[in-house]
Amino acid sequence: MPFKNNLPSSFRSSLNRPFLAIFCLGLSLLTACANVIPPCGAKISPPTRELKNTQWELIRWNLTPNVNGEVRARQIPQGESSNPIQIAFDTNGERLSGSTGCNRFTAQISEDERGFTLEKITSTKMACSPQRMELENDFLYELNDYRTIVRDGDRLLIIGRDREVLSFAQRDVNEKSSNKNK
Repeated sequence: MPFKNNLPSSFRSSLNRPFLAIFCLGLSLLTACANVIPPCGAKISPPTRELKNTQWELIRWNLTPNVNGEVRARQIPQGESSNPIQIAFDTNGERLSGSTGCNRFTAQISEDERGFTLEKITSTKMACSPQRMELENDFLYELNDYRTIVRDGDRLLIIGRDREVLSFAQRDVNEKSSNKNK
């Protein structure tokens, strides 16, 4: 004989009301949270007004953690003599451009309530060493497939879907023009 048949019907209906109320409350909370939490494929970034007219140089590239959870750094050329990877946000917050160390690239910026996304990434097609071309291709892939951009003062982190983290240091926008005048 099933358990519920042993209970009086008035007791059973009094159990159903709180259960139904808790169920409805839980369902409404889940629905509300679904409107707050961005979907899995969403990109998150600061508003472009925080990045207008800024220039950044790649200083570290952390690869996806290995099976032991250890973070490994990718070797990247740094400094003026080795053509660093740089990105620059324009004064209007509508375009990102820069150098992959070999080629120049540009991207259109589109903004919504979660921040901005990069669209229509294009680059020049000069030939470089195989190692530099591999680095360029990987960089442009990360730029296209990022999930989060975080600004912390003079540092900018681009975090990819694959959990690789590109760390940039802010550079003075007038640095190049002041060096040319010397």
